[in-house]
Amino acid sequence: MVSDDSDLIALLTSWLPRQRWFAGKGRTWGNLHILQDVQVCELLRHLVVEVRYADRGPADRYQIPLVTRPDAPYGHESFFLGKSEDGLVYDGLHDPDGSAALLAFIQGRQAQDGLMPYTLEDLETLPAHAVGAEQSNTSIVYGDAYILKVFRRLWAGTNPDLEITRALASAGSSAVARPLSWLDGTLDGVPTTFAFMQEFMRSGTEGWRLALASVRDLYAEVDLHADEVGGDFAAESERLGAATADVHRLLAQTLPTATSDAETFRVESAQMHDRLDSAIEVVSDLRAFEPMLRDTYDVLAHRTRPLNLQRIHGDYHLGQVLRVDSGWVLFDFEGEPARPVTDRTALQPVHRDIAGMLRSFDYAAQSLLLERENESALIYRAQEWATRNRDAFCDGYTSTCGQDPREDADLVRAFELDKAVYEVVYEARHRPSWLRIPLGSVERLTAAA
Repeated sequence: MVSDDSDLIALLTSWLPRQRWFAGKGRTWGNLHILQDVQVCELLRHLVVEVRYADRGPADRYQIPLVTRPDAPYGHESFFLGKSEDGLVYDGLHDPDGSAALLAFIQGRQAQDGLMPYTLEDLETLPAHAVGAEQSNTSIVYGDAYILKVFRRLWAGTNPDLEITRALASAGSSAVARPLSWLDGTLDGVPTTFAFMQEFMRSGTEGWRLALASVRDLYAEVDLHADEVGGDFAAESERLGAATADVHRLLAQTLPTATSDAETFRVESAQMHDRLDSAIEVVSDLRAFEPMLRDTYDVLAHRTRPLNLQRIHGDYHLGQVLRVDSGWVLFDFEGEPARPVTDRTALQPVHRDIAGMLRSFDYAAQSLLLERENESALIYRAQEWATRNRDAFCDGYTSTCGQDPREDADLVRAFELDKAVYEVVYEARHRPSWLRIPLGSVERLTAAA
C-alpha cells in the first residue's frame, strides 16, 4: 500500500538528511513521498520513499524499515526518528527485534506485497546486531554466521554486488564470501535487489585496518625505511594484487566482455571532464589544477589502441577487501553507490579497479599524517610507504595475469585523477578535515604527468 501519513513524512523529512547514506546533501529539498509501505509483520514496517529536489534533478529512492515501540528498551537514540500516535519510531535495521523480524521474513521464503525473499540454503535463527559504521548501506550481522547488506539508496534492477558475487561463487572463486540469500522488491516496474546476504567471514581483518597498522609501525620508527620495519605490508599488497588479477580473470570468463574502440575513450574522457566541471562547483580549490587535469583527460580521449573491457569491482579500495586465513577476499561489488546501476554494470578496463586500489594505498599513508601535522619528516616516509605498496600490488597483479598495468601509465593516471576528484567532493561534503588528502594527491599526480 502507499501511505499519505503526514506525521510520518514529517519525521522522515527531519531524520533522513542526517543519515550518512543520504545522497542529497547539498541539494535543496522539494518534498518526500512514500512510494511503498509494506507491513512485513506486526513489528516491522518496510517503506520505500522518494525524495524530490527543488532543482528538478533526478529524485532519490531509499528503503527504510521501521519499528514502532511503546518504550525504548535498547536506548538507540541515534536511530530514533521521533514520536508518533502509535509510539516511538526507530530505524528497524538498528533495532535487534526489527533485524530479527527481517531474518524471519527471509527464512519464510514467502512474498509479502511485492517483497520476495530468496535463499540458497536454510538459515538459522541467530541474534542480530547492525554493524557500527554507517556507509552507503547498512549491514546486519547474525550471530557470527551471516551478514546482510541492506541497500539504502535504491536503483531499479539487480544490484551488481549480487550479480557479480554469484557469478564468482559459481565459478569456484575462493576470493568471495559465499552468497546465501537476497531480498527482491519492485521499483519502476522492474525487479530490484533490496538486500543481499553472505557468509560472515568471522576471521577476516579489513585491508584498511592492516594497512594503517603497517603505517603506524613505520611512523613509530621514523629513522627506518618501509622495508625495514616489522609491519612491512608489501608482501600482503603483492598477494592482494594477485587475488585481484584472478578475480578479473574469472569475471572475464563468466560475464560479458568487449573490445574498446576510439569512441570508448572519447566518451570516457568527456565524462571525466563533466565530473570535473561538477566538482569545481563544489570545491573551487580544484581550479588550480584544472589545466593539468584536463590535459590528462584529453590524452585519454586520443587513445586509439584497443583494450579489453569487462565487468569490474567498480569501487575498489582497501576497505573492500578482507584478509582471512586462506588469503584475500573481495566484497562490495556494487560499484560507486552514487552512480546509476546502468553505469556500474558497464564494461570497463580493469585499470579503473587498479587505480582505485593505488589511490587507497596513498590514502592509508596520508590519513595518519593528519594526526602528526608537526612532523614533516614523516611526509617522505608516507610517500615511500605508498610507492612501495603500490609497486608490490602491481607486481602481484602482473605475476598472475602477465600484463603489467604500469605499462599503461596514461590510462591509470587518468583513472587515478578521476577518482581523486571524486574523493575531493566526498571529503568536502562528509569529512572536511580530510580534504587535503585528495587535494594533495591531485597536486602530486598532475605534477608527475
